Amino acid sequence: MKLLDDDLNEVPEGKPGEICVRSRQIMDGYWKRPEQTEETLRGGWLHTGDVARQDDRGFLYIVDRKKDMIVSGGFNVFPREIEDVLTSHGDVAMAAVIGVPDEKWGEAVKAIIVPRPGTRPDPETLMRMVRDSKGAVHAPKSVEFVDEIPVTPIGKPDKKAIRARYWDGKGRLVG
Repeated sequence: MKLLDDDLNEVPEGKPGEICVRSRQIMDGYWKRPEQTEETLRGGWLHTGDVARQDDRGFLYIVDRKKDMIVSGGFNVFPREIEDVLTSHGDVAMAAVIGVPDEKWGEAVKAIIVPRPGTRPDPETLMRMVRDSKGAVHAPKSVEFVDEIPVTPIGKPDKKAIRARYWDGKGRLVG
């Protein structure tokens, strides 16, 4: 197991990289799907799609799914880190963070928020919380309040469905 960057180089300790594994017990490929097999088994490694950081004791800390990463102004932004900050606010019941098309930045960070019943958190306060905790690059450029967020069968925000609303016909609808 190694944490690798997009060029198959091992990342330094503490830096995010994709969890990649290699062994004789790993699958040979996807049935009748050569393109997906080639992508998943690139460079002789099985690419899990999970991004993690490794500490000095060798423990891994999952950061996010690679397909959910936002690239804003050349910076990699991991939505889960932002969602963790947003859901720490007492008036936020659920949060989903995605990248939306932006002419200047490529993608802009957008927070979709389900407020707790009877509340209406201040968008500026939420953006400031993230900016203070994670830095300006991670701070949402916009906040949208909704009654519910679409979820997958296992109860996680369905990022593909959420992104479709903003990206339909513009490109990025990654899984």
